[in-house]
Amino acid sequence: MIEQLKNKKGMISLVLHAHLPFVRHPEYERFLEESWLFEALSETYLPLLRMFSRLDEDNIPFRLTISLSPTLTHMLQDPLLQQRYVNHLNMLIELAYKELNYTTGNPGENKMARMYHELYSLNLSEYEGVYERNILKKFKYFQERGYLEIITTCATHSFLPHYQNYPEMIRAQILTGLESHDRIFSTQPVGIWLPECGYFPGVEEYLKPYGIQYFMSSAHGLLYSEDRPVNGLFSPISCPNGVHAFARDRASSRAVWSATDGYPGDPAYRDFYRDLGFDRPLDYIAPYINCGVNRVNTGLKYYAITDKTDDKVIYDPVAAAYKAEEHAAHFLDNRIKQCEVLGQYMDRTPIIPCPYDAELFGHWWFEGPLFLEALIRQIHDKSDEIALVTPSDYLKVYPRNQVTKPAFSSWGDKGYGQVWLDGNNDWIYRHTHKLIERMQELVNRFPDEKGLKERTLNQAAREVLLSQASDWPFIMKAGTTVPYARKRIKEHIHNFNYIYDSLSRNTIKTEWLTRLEKKDNIFPFLDYRVFRKDY
Repeated sequence: MIEQLKNKKGMISLVLHAHLPFVRHPEYERFLEESWLFEALSETYLPLLRMFSRLDEDNIPFRLTISLSPTLTHMLQDPLLQQRYVNHLNMLIELAYKELNYTTGNPGENKMARMYHELYSLNLSEYEGVYERNILKKFKYFQERGYLEIITTCATHSFLPHYQNYPEMIRAQILTGLESHDRIFSTQPVGIWLPECGYFPGVEEYLKPYGIQYFMSSAHGLLYSEDRPVNGLFSPISCPNGVHAFARDRASSRAVWSATDGYPGDPAYRDFYRDLGFDRPLDYIAPYINCGVNRVNTGLKYYAITDKTDDKVIYDPVAAAYKAEEHAAHFLDNRIKQCEVLGQYMDRTPIIPCPYDAELFGHWWFEGPLFLEALIRQIHDKSDEIALVTPSDYLKVYPRNQVTKPAFSSWGDKGYGQVWLDGNNDWIYRHTHKLIERMQELVNRFPDEKGLKERTLNQAAREVLLSQASDWPFIMKAGTTVPYARKRIKEHIHNFNYIYDSLSRNTIKTEWLTRLEKKDNIFPFLDYRVFRKDY
């Protein structure tokens, strides 16, 4: 295999990062932000699994890397959220059925209502019947088939550069993420997705002891590395300790991500922003929106992007599917040309790393899974020229690479850390840093507790990790669901400080602790001693 890969014009590495923050509210019958998970299940994760199955059935081998974050995998296994997803699907099936009658006089909308009724019915049928409510088993199956390289990320997706002065916390984030992964997939991942591609010099020292071979970096993380990368972004660099960094290729990223000229903006594709939740009379749509009064997206979207006006044409799934194939061909053709040029100047076969948020495919870009499937099939058809590989495949072919240190970087706006540290969110760090210091103090004061006190300390560690999710400062910066993001940070800070005070006074309230354990139930295996310096 190694010689065959060396003889290709180039290699493409598709890396999908699947992540959602931990959102679980058993204290409410229905909670709006839990729909983030339900939408991703319906529009991204189930369609991706369907795509993998079709490729498998057609004997199209593929190698794809997917990072499944620990918060996401926990929620996907949670019985409460699993039941709520079933409820969510039943609600949408009911709405789509209602729409079949409502749109009788409008053939275009009626056709779309039928499409959604069939789609949500299929989702429910597969979720219950095929996956038995746990889709991770199918991801594991494709891993065992050799199609997927499943990697992980930090426990709660913390933006590590803003915590680099707390080595115990960084180790706790990484180690907890690895343990969560191992418990689900029965393997240790060979790669890790640094949250937000956030790199600071030295983070690789935390990865090496756990067998991590590589991580993904922003483009400028490599371009501004200590020594100029001789192969640009088209072969990894090796940190001095041997952990490799693969950089995001700018051209392939722009083709998919660009808001102005990226593929997802094509007029034939489904319009994400035109949703039934805003189109129907309030009394009609009330049972399917937030609290019956606040209009939100339902997921039923009948129109194509068309143009920038509000005058949209009805979505045509056949035309959109054809366009997805066309865009896949264009994408592949450009990557092959890219490799032909690069090959003239490199001493090895170039690799084009293409990391994306998984939820882009299907949720934000409805036709994204069709694009990916067409791309994989077309790569298979041109396998004499180009190969689809994982980063670890490439490292087997080229284990020795230029040794240098990447630069501080992220894939956020402007490329450094300001998305997660600006006037909208900087207030959180004095609290989250203090939590780490207090957690370390607790570990020193209570080095080997058992029973109720150990449970209390474990919950304290859980609250510290949850307070560090990169999602909340991102939302504050983006200005989307800011009140909820602020509430979440404040809740975790409050919960931790309440525990800290209770331990100091030796007044732990069992009922309160049990209630909190049931609510913030992530990482049931967590041992608070992970914050100990010599753990």
